[in-house]
Amino acid sequence: GGSILLVISALLQVPNRTLLLAGCAACIGGTFQYGYNVSVINAPTKYVQDFVNQTWLERYNTIISESGLTLIWSTIVSIFTIGGLIGVTVGGTLSVKIGRKGTLLANNIFALTASLLMGLSYTTGLFELLIIGRLLIGINAGIGLCVQPMYLIEIAPTVLRGTMGMGTSIFITAGILIGQVVGLQELLGREEFWPILVSTSCIPALLQLVTLPWFPESPRYMFIDRGDEEGSKKALRKLHGHSWNQEWDDIFKEKDNLEGFCAKKPWELLRDRSLRWQLLTIVLLNSAQQLNGINAIYFYASYLFKESGIPAERIPYVTIGTGACECITALTCGMLIESLGRRVLIMGGYTLMSICCVLFTVALTFQAASPVIPYISMACVFAFILSFGLGPGGVTNILTTELFTQTARPAAYVIAGSVNWLNFFFIGLVFPFIVTGLQQYCFLVFLVICSLTATYIFFIIPETKNKTFLEIQNEFRSFRKSNSCHTDGVSATLISTSM
Repeated sequence: GGSILLVISALLQVPNRTLLLAGCAACIGGTFQYGYNVSVINAPTKYVQDFVNQTWLERYNTIISESGLTLIWSTIVSIFTIGGLIGVTVGGTLSVKIGRKGTLLANNIFALTASLLMGLSYTTGLFELLIIGRLLIGINAGIGLCVQPMYLIEIAPTVLRGTMGMGTSIFITAGILIGQVVGLQELLGREEFWPILVSTSCIPALLQLVTLPWFPESPRYMFIDRGDEEGSKKALRKLHGHSWNQEWDDIFKEKDNLEGFCAKKPWELLRDRSLRWQLLTIVLLNSAQQLNGINAIYFYASYLFKESGIPAERIPYVTIGTGACECITALTCGMLIESLGRRVLIMGGYTLMSICCVLFTVALTFQAASPVIPYISMACVFAFILSFGLGPGGVTNILTTELFTQTARPAAYVIAGSVNWLNFFFIGLVFPFIVTGLQQYCFLVFLVICSLTATYIFFIIPETKNKTFLEIQNEFRSFRKSNSCHTDGVSATLISTSM
């Protein structure tokens, strides 16, 4: 195991194995939980519905109505997003109060409680415990999605910030894939195992509780937020080895420029005119991440696999191929991000997704014209997923971190995360109606979203590769000056642009 980690460290050019292990420890109980709990709930759908039916019959001596069953099941699934929204608002505050690492460790309380409640739902005959458990695991996922990317990028050296930041996307896709695999009939996908299946999120939580305490808190948080110079230097030496001095200089400069300022609240960030372009950028990118059609592609995947003649019982195995596809592209993006840069990957991803939307619409329209067409449609499914994983899936979170300095970053994550979860909830609510109403032409809606996002990135977002957080702030200051007809509200000092 140690030799494999050394090979991975060498491949990723991580200067210190501790840095890589710290990233893995943060991710396993962080964004992995999000991906895992999005996918793992799909396998036991029928068994949970049967359990609700049985419980209802025992309680009220009557069979639950079809609409009542649908309402309870959709509540079990969708309350996860409500939990995520609560989690992201709590996460930003906690990350300032008890630190990035402290928040990630405390967050496991939600995962362990949720696992216990969902695991006990069958034996107690209380389907309500599933609803409460899904709410709590949603809170866990929301906090993880808010705090873990901050921790990863704050512990990384500037030249490896993108690679480390891709850990967020890699572990989300790994969570989705492992959730699909664990839900197979051969593992925990059988009726008698569903209570165990829905409570397996306790495993990553326990893994994080065992591993993360061995690694240091974010050096930036320790020095800039807490003023602990010695602790910050010690953490940097442990994480970066001999090359820690350069990163210390950057942290010291940032601290110097932010002297006297406290961490911003989300409403203070919303009122700050000097950061409006950064804020607009993360709102648009986080909205596009949910509204770009990736959910529609997964919805159509099963239909296309059936059309292509794949037996229904084999479809879960082919679906795992889509999860593996996204996981591989996240890894590929991690290797390419420091050479190609953020801008090229995310803009290229949205451009390729726009092309896929056109091809997919044409292929679905002429689905019956030839036996070859369903296979072309399947190729479009995989091409779309590859394009999403290569850019938008991973780079969005990295940019959310990089576009803000230390005092504004937690508030930025609260806003970005809230937008992301609200759009997740919105697309879950509205998407079935879009598909029913527009059918294959729904991809023309996603074409507009993808192409407009690519255009915005081309004109507005600067390349952030190998730049310090203060240098990125200066890029936006220059853009704001060149695009503003008056400069009254624009300060010439670095402090005002940082704040």
